[in-house]
Amino acid sequence: MLKTVRTKFRKVGVLVLGWGFVLFGVLGLFLPILQGVLFLLVGLLILSTEYAWAHHLLEKLRARWPWFASHAGKAQTTAQKWLDKIFGQAQ
Repeated sequence: MLKTVRTKFRKVGVLVLGWGFVLFGVLGLFLPILQGVLFLLVGLLILSTEYAWAHHLLEKLRARWPWFASHAGKAQTTAQKWLDKIFGQAQ
């Protein structure tokens, strides 16, 4: 029972965090003080753990820009460590 509550809490947290970054990314495209593209990429990295469309979009970006692939891989590993630290590992 505790495991399912933790899993649901983690999923909701990941979705809120991911969509929050996407929202800041969209705002950042119009506001000069925010780095819109950076926030969008971080949001996609986070959402790719829950949504197949985000994962496929990241794969397309990696194929189009190879330099992005290495940076995205490092960022995804770091983001996963942070999510595991914040929400606990999903077993």
